[in-house]
Amino acid sequence: MHNPDINKLPAHVAIIMDGNGRWAEKRGLERAEGHLVGIESVREIVTITRELGIPYLTLYAFSKENWSRPRSEVKTLLEFLGFFLDKELPMMLEKGIRFKMLGDEKDFPAALQTKLDEVMARTAQNKKLRLNIALSYGGRKEIISAVQRIAGDIKSGTIKKIDEKLFSRYLYTKGMPDPDLLIRTSGEMRLSNFLLWQVAYTEIYVTKVLWPDFRRKAYMAALRDFTKRERRFGKVKEG
Repeated sequence: MHNPDINKLPAHVAIIMDGNGRWAEKRGLERAEGHLVGIESVREIVTITRELGIPYLTLYAFSKENWSRPRSEVKTLLEFLGFFLDKELPMMLEKGIRFKMLGDEKDFPAALQTKLDEVMARTAQNKKLRLNIALSYGGRKEIISAVQRIAGDIKSGTIKKIDEKLFSRYLYTKGMPDPDLLIRTSGEMRLSNFLLWQVAYTEIYVTKVLWPDFRRKAYMAALRDFTKRERRFGKVKEG
């Protein structure tokens, strides 16, 4: 199967990584096993994205709503996050990958906050790939937070005019292009409160493949599909 047209690849890919629990349940395994195998998918997709020269990748790993899951599952997810950061930091440094967390870091235990800060600081000068991982993230919360900070700056007199460009500077994704392609695994047809402002004109690709099985073949299929689309951004095609 041929590779996607390198000249038409998206500059920013966002992925809702869904289906870890169902993947495990289908195999009679604990849900934690699905999350663990899902980390291998993260590693492979990050590696491929870096190889293709796509400069931005945003992965939805843990939503605000995920805190309401069973305590044992949340504890396991946090342990796996710490494991991922420790294991992948050398690779990020070697491959020029800059790590950024999108979300409310203060929601996490102090030791994990320290680890997140360390990885962000140590990779801050890397320029080959910007890897954003959305953790304790909610799209509505991000927008409300932006409005609150804008209101504060209006009160202090530092803002005279509000437009889309200014508003974008108050989001977690400040300084980044909006996603060109949003992939959702597991076949669900919803955004799940992810990047609600940023995906206004994003191309959406839904696959029934569960996240632990989402590897090179499935990723390349999504990218090929994207390269064949005609993006209009709400405009009517002329001629």
